[in-house]
This record gives sequence, C-alpha cells and structure tokens, in this order.
Amino acid sequence: MKINESGRVNGVNSYQRNIESRELQHIDKNKRKKDEVSISPEAMELSAQSKVQDPERAEKIQRLKEAVSNGTYE
Repeated sequence: MKINESGRVNGVNSYQRNIESRELQHIDKNKRKKDEVSISPEAMELSAQSKVQDPERAEKIQRLKEAVSNGTYE
C-alpha cells in the first residue's frame, strides 16, 4: 500500500521554503536602514530667498497665470 505519492512530498517542501523565505524577508526588513534627507545650508538659504518675492515679479506671474487660463498665452 502506497501512502505518500511523490508529488505530495514536493508540495510540502515548497510550502516549507515559502515559510523560510517569508521569515528571511521579515528579518531583512528589520535590518534595513530608513531613508534620510539632509539639506545643506546653501539649499536652505536658496529656499528662504525664493520665498521672498518682489511685487513686480508677483504681478508678472499673476498676469501669466491669467493669460494661460484665458488661453491667450503664446
């Protein structure tokens, strides 16, 4: 009498490999470093300067926005 077929044994082995790969992925996730961003002082200065706008530039930008929305910008 044959209890186990050869195909069933391989099915159990693939199930075990799946479990082992999940465990390895879980361990890898815990060891990974998190992403970090650092902004240089020069970039911080440029960012601060871009926030300061002169009134002429703001007016020009507003005119361009209106021209684009009206469809008259070329």
